[in-house]
Amino acid sequence: MTLDPYQAFAKVYDTLMADVPYDRWAGRLDRDIKKYGISVSGKAGETGILSENADEEALLRSERDLVCDLGCGTGIITRKLFDMGYDVFGVDISPDMLSEAAESDEGRGIMYLNQDMCSLDLYSTIGTAVCVCDSLNYILDDEDLEEAFKGVSKFLYPGGLFLFDCNTSYKYRETVGESTIAESGDEVSFIWENFYDEGSNVNECDLTLFIRRPDGLYERAEETHIQRGINEADIRKLADISGLEVVFMLDSDTEEAVNEKTERIYVCLKK
Repeated sequence: MTLDPYQAFAKVYDTLMADVPYDRWAGRLDRDIKKYGISVSGKAGETGILSENADEEALLRSERDLVCDLGCGTGIITRKLFDMGYDVFGVDISPDMLSEAAESDEGRGIMYLNQDMCSLDLYSTIGTAVCVCDSLNYILDDEDLEEAFKGVSKFLYPGGLFLFDCNTSYKYRETVGESTIAESGDEVSFIWENFYDEGSNVNECDLTLFIRRPDGLYERAEETHIQRGINEADIRKLADISGLEVVFMLDSDTEEAVNEKTERIYVCLKK
């Protein structure tokens, strides 16, 4: 059966993404929030919502400390930031991914919102927005991508940060495109077929999953994931349109300057 993205995949996402360097990514988010931002850690478990009797400075402080994890998926980065002491909540368009995030919460009490990042409707301003692991690459339309950046800017407190990463066209064209990846495991096996169209700068990934059921048999599911490359010039344009300042753009793997062979860009924008 063919499913929408992140239905069947949601159930095995954490297993298949076990090699992703989440600890390193969370560590550098923490580093750069402390270096460039206004959110302060050490308040895990708070919601950012204070009573009407709270003084104005306490209310503003609570908003500045809020961290929003956009495209949070199963909440891996969300939980890591929470465990670092941040007052963090997650936003994702996929109910299935959020269900997995809630099941993995383990009593933290993290709040998750089922929203499209292209039409954010948060309950207050925030001090920091983060978005990692290709989430922005799923936005295929220029206007939608602009709305996502404008939405982040709208809810960012002055001086707040937008930290994110994104795959470049080079990665889809030279590394991912036209490749097939297959892996066999005890609990899940997969075939990952990629097709890149340079004219549209879009990579289509046809994912076939074989997921082991409790009875020992395997259930087959198919999903299609479509992503578009985002490059340095695109980011500068989006920052300008949304009224955000570029603090830095780095090669995500080396954390050196972006070059023509950079596959993933790590970005810090400031309100």
